[in-house]
Amino acid sequence: MARYTGPKLKLSRRVGTPVADIPKHTSKRALTTPGVHGFRGRRLRDYGLRLNEKQKVRYHYSVLEKQFRRYLAEAARRPGNSGMNLMSLLEQRLDNVVRRAGLARTIWAARQMVAHGHVLVNGRKTDRPSYSAQVGDVITLKPKAQKLAREAMESMAGHEVPGWIELNPAELTLKIVAVPTMDQIPYDVNPNLIIELYR
Repeated sequence: MARYTGPKLKLSRRVGTPVADIPKHTSKRALTTPGVHGFRGRRLRDYGLRLNEKQKVRYHYSVLEKQFRRYLAEAARRPGNSGMNLMSLLEQRLDNVVRRAGLARTIWAARQMVAHGHVLVNGRKTDRPSYSAQVGDVITLKPKAQKLAREAMESMAGHEVPGWIELNPAELTLKIVAVPTMDQIPYDVNPNLIIELYR
């Protein structure tokens, strides 16, 4: 399974926005550009703006370029706005669903939880982080992972679960009740710039 194994904070510094909602990524240092003093006076041109927006999304969902292009092709095939389709496809990834529900602090922790076989979808073990959760799917955790999930939920007190996920905190089960829309994605991104980049 291909994945990024390098330093994570570097990703936030490179794109100028936190790619994870943890203090390490939201601190002042994380948002300064790389380099000893930070490269000042840098103004992105049109191509740079679009590329930066694409990289922001890739890092936020922990997806490599080849996989990202597959999502783009699928989004273009579907009817409607390609940018909206792309974002809902990425939001419905199983690792992201676990993260949005607050059962893991970061996308990397959620990905590990799924890859290690701790997540059940409709009662069946699913160890592919890229599995696309559909409306009506019920996601549960194995007993081993429940302690970790509870610790993650306690550390993220005040975390809001989006409206398209129905979470039962007592049993640590969640159900997909709708397809996510742009206003339900808690990450500031302009998907139309990404679509323009590939045209």
